Amino acid sequence: MNRLTHLDENGAARMVDVSAKPETERTATAEGRIRMRTDALEAMLAGDVPKGDALATARIAGIMAAKKTGELIPLCHPLGLESVTIEFERESDAIRVTAKAGLIGRTGVEMEAMTAASVALLTLYDMGKALDRGMVIEGVRLLAKSGGKSGEWRAAD
Repeated sequence: MNRLTHLDENGAARMVDVSAKPETERTATAEGRIRMRTDALEAMLAGDVPKGDALATARIAGIMAAKKTGELIPLCHPLGLESVTIEFERESDAIRVTAKAGLIGRTGVEMEAMTAASVALLTLYDMGKALDRGMVIEGVRLLAKSGGKSGEWRAAD
């Protein structure tokens, strides 16, 4: 029997063999926030930071990171993603980043969505640090996933 674990029979780390799993449509959505001073927030939303359009750059960075998750996270499968979206929403003193990844495959895309959100947030920090070095990235988490043996899952709030 093929156990879905990252440990082999000797307790050594390995990449899980998913070859026997059926292909299903799989999606995952993750989010996080970056809090900052009002002046930095306004400049970032207006595309007026010294390094250029922070939101556009963060969107591209998040998409690129999702595609490279298998290279960044040990034992993650390299996946041919079919879709990645990055959305931004203003909150009172923050920008909320929502990342969604999807494919038809044998393994889920939760790590890809979380990586996309994380790198988009880090890119916003990098783009805006000249305006506010005290920005805080917080709350990176999985919001929802679908597909595979475990089916649907949603965060509890």
